[in-house]
Amino acid sequence: MDARSDNIIQVAIAMAERDGYDAVRMRDLAAQAGASLATVYRRFHRKEDILAAALEQHMTLLSASLQASPIPGASPAERLGNFFTLATRRMAERPRLAAAMLRTVASGVPELAERVTRYHGRMSECILGVTRGAFTEEAPTQSERDVVQLLQGVWLAALVGWTGGLYGHEQVIEQTNTAIRLLLAGQEPT
Repeated sequence: MDARSDNIIQVAIAMAERDGYDAVRMRDLAAQAGASLATVYRRFHRKEDILAAALEQHMTLLSASLQASPIPGASPAERLGNFFTLATRRMAERPRLAAAMLRTVASGVPELAERVTRYHGRMSECILGVTRGAFTEEAPTQSERDVVQLLQGVWLAALVGWTGGLYGHEQVIEQTNTAIRLLLAGQEPT
């Protein structure tokens, strides 16, 4: 990504963090980024493209961070609990940005499918690496794929509830930890 595109993304992140999803307007973004509106639209077709690119950057940094400094824990369940606690608390530090990114992921805009798929893929790689205690090239088993997919779904659903005001971020952590315990113990939810 070139410097101008990265600048546009960083300005969008700042706008979303300060005032939320609706505040990221292309004309305002162009002005704050010091770019023409045409330049912004050449690089990104809509604000969701920009926010999805920001999410991709976030996942790239998260993956690199996890590979450089693995999540502590003696068991997969403990490591996963620590990972989702850390990820949730980081989102809670920037709630408007988190809500904007979640809204983008859930937007259903067909043109974003590739970016959203990459996000889910990177997140799945992170969850798998944390589960295993190391990032490897070894293909996941079907059981690992199922656990990763279910945990990611539970976490995203809980985050949507949090951004919608249904409960606090600590309940997101509790719900995700319950899912981890049940899935890794092989128990049926009661």
